[in-house]
Amino acid sequence: MKTIIKASLFSIMTLVTANALAEVAVIVHPGNSASLAKDDVERIYLGKVKTFPGGDAVTPLNLPEGHATRTEFDQTLVGKSPSQLKAFWSKQVFTGKGTPPDEVADAAAMKAKVSSDPSAVGYVDAADVDSSVRVVGTF
Repeated sequence: MKTIIKASLFSIMTLVTANALAEVAVIVHPGNSASLAKDDVERIYLGKVKTFPGGDAVTPLNLPEGHATRTEFDQTLVGKSPSQLKAFWSKQVFTGKGTPPDEVADAAAMKAKVSSDPSAVGYVDAADVDSSVRVVGTF
């Protein structure tokens, strides 16, 4: 009986770990030649810069709050928990210093929006990437 319980726990832990390690792909329009480092992505999503490194305007897009890919993105690339980001953006809005990125409903909507707007930058689970967008980095 103990062996079955241990095997079940190991299987569950393996699945949880695999989900937690899913890669996030940062995507742009296929015609956008920008390259972005992790620091660039962080600064764009915190509203600290409004342009790609080459000088073209950038429009960051977010998945909805609570989306697993957004949570991974926030923690891995922006370096903040969802509650820290919510507090950060509340302060920015209240003081008139900025507004949070617009949200899209899901990965399909993210790819559709990014593929139709050369200034857009977004992110999806790396498994959801297709030829409609260009990946500038996976993290």
